[in-house]
Amino acid sequence: MKGKEIRLKRLFKQSRRVFIVPMDHGVTMGPMPGLEDIRQAVKSVAEGGADAVILHKGLARRITEFINPGGCELIVHLSASTALSPDSTRKEPVCSVEHAIRLGATAVSAHVNLGGKFEARMLRDLGRISEECEVWGMPLLAMMYVRDGTPGGEYDPARICHAARIAEELGADIVKVNYTGSPETFAGVTGSVNIPVVIAGGPKMNSTAELLAMISDAAKAGARGVAIGRNVFQDRNPALLAGAIRQVLDHNPAKHTVGELIPLKAKVKQIYF
Repeated sequence: MKGKEIRLKRLFKQSRRVFIVPMDHGVTMGPMPGLEDIRQAVKSVAEGGADAVILHKGLARRITEFINPGGCELIVHLSASTALSPDSTRKEPVCSVEHAIRLGATAVSAHVNLGGKFEARMLRDLGRISEECEVWGMPLLAMMYVRDGTPGGEYDPARICHAARIAEELGADIVKVNYTGSPETFAGVTGSVNIPVVIAGGPKMNSTAELLAMISDAAKAGARGVAIGRNVFQDRNPALLAGAIRQVLDHNPAKHTVGELIPLKAKVKQIYF
């Protein structure tokens, strides 16, 4: 357990909210915009203040110079599927906890889609991974999504509360879920578990202001951080946006407006507002 505590402190530096940038999309969707040059992508968000990036094992070895204790940490993603599959929501293990440790990871992550015909298998895999993490003292981030096919089901507060609780009960140390749309409903999610809850970024948003407002509202509702990929690495200036997100997360959102938390430099105003 001591190993987990040490590694979690590397992610939640000085108890601040954690800022994670998932970059595991290449297995699912191929070399999508923003990830063609993985080294530049990681370098940009690390410079902006990201606490960690999520990568598959094959790319982890290519970005070691940007991974530093106390700076940007590595989280290795253990599960995968592709958009080419007729069952793309079926996530399968593609890496072990032990191998992630050999790559220098600070934590591992696993993806579970709830509500579909392969749910049971993914829950079994999550339970097995969590046991391996206990053996190795490795923190586990569970990415829990509701994919039951119902309109709005992915963002339904009751379903997301259930998803978060599943992650905790099966041994995850951090859970990533979709934001429910309001601080009031998301407070119910963060209050339903005793592990840190971080929000997913979801599809590319229409504006940076919209993204930062969502992050601020989630923090007000008790979110312990964010795990946002496309909305960061596909931005026209990922390093600058990462810096703005870092400021939103590090300030008390109850006492500041989103506008006040954006750096006041002219270049930031010009690019984003």
